[in-house]
Amino acid sequence: MFVMHSPSGRYRVHAVNADASTQLTITDTRTNRPVTLTGVPEGDLGGVRFNRDETMIAFTVASDTSPTDIFVADLASGAARRLTRSLNPAIDEAQLVDGSVARFRSYDGVEVPGILYRPREASAANPVPAIVLVHGGPGGQSRRGYSALVQHLVNNGYAVYAINNRGSSGYGKTFFHMDDRRHGDVDLRDVVASRGWLEGQDWISDRIAVMGGSYGGYMTAAALAFHPETFDAGVNIFGVTNWVRTLESIPAWWGAQRTALFDEMGDPATDAERHRRISPLFHAANIRRPMLVVQGANDPRVLQVESDELVAAVRGNNVPVEYVLFPDEGHGFLRKENRVTASEAYLTFLNQHLRR
Repeated sequence: MFVMHSPSGRYRVHAVNADASTQLTITDTRTNRPVTLTGVPEGDLGGVRFNRDETMIAFTVASDTSPTDIFVADLASGAARRLTRSLNPAIDEAQLVDGSVARFRSYDGVEVPGILYRPREASAANPVPAIVLVHGGPGGQSRRGYSALVQHLVNNGYAVYAINNRGSSGYGKTFFHMDDRRHGDVDLRDVVASRGWLEGQDWISDRIAVMGGSYGGYMTAAALAFHPETFDAGVNIFGVTNWVRTLESIPAWWGAQRTALFDEMGDPATDAERHRRISPLFHAANIRRPMLVVQGANDPRVLQVESDELVAAVRGNNVPVEYVLFPDEGHGFLRKENRVTASEAYLTFLNQHLRR
């Protein structure tokens, strides 16, 4: 993930992406031995900074149950102490849950990883509904770390599986390129296959939804359109619904990023037919499961019209659709009050369609 050195060069800091967690090592180059830190909770370390004489470091730790906090440590002893507590004091951290890395064999035998969050009350005697959470991208990765969205859902009795379907980063180049120009097909079938695996857990019920933002929102809409019987409901958060329009609208000033995206997704000048084939908007008549759509009116990447048209099309099927539009948000919700509104909307929708 990165390599850096202290100002004098004595200490080398490097980090690797180890199964969706940051594994950070600080090495004293004079002895070639790692510095062992004590008093640090489990979580991702980052943001390492050295003091002037390189006797101490400051760094951050982000865990599943707490947002990023700042620590300092003495390099001679390795003893660390915490300087901040970012978690809202109204929240009892003991009520939050750690995720665990969980893998399953997909439809063709490929092993697919993800992060699984289990509500404390879930058991074989009390199975809970589940949500397959799909990350953005394409090419992103769901990682360990604090997520208010995930913890809110789990605290309200939902299992969450943050899937890293093929095409996700963090697992090597072969895995990353497995979905090139096959989006909405091989990666989507991983998401679909995860339902069967989740149902095989004795603490998960047979009520399972799919959810995601940006590319994950596309995968949500695609799952409902192309595999209409698989999931019981879907939450589409500013997801692409018309790849033809989206890719054609990317400006030339994106430069290398535009070139890389076209290399992965296909150039709209030559691949428009396939883009139309994988776009949920043109297959909205297939959607039969309830859907919640959440969109920012100022989104420059996924235009509001994407969500407007999909909502109108699915409502034409007499399928329950709820639409939450934030007039003051873009691609991602920055205002706290809007994030709270969105989280409450997710929960209300899921309670209505997954609870029996």
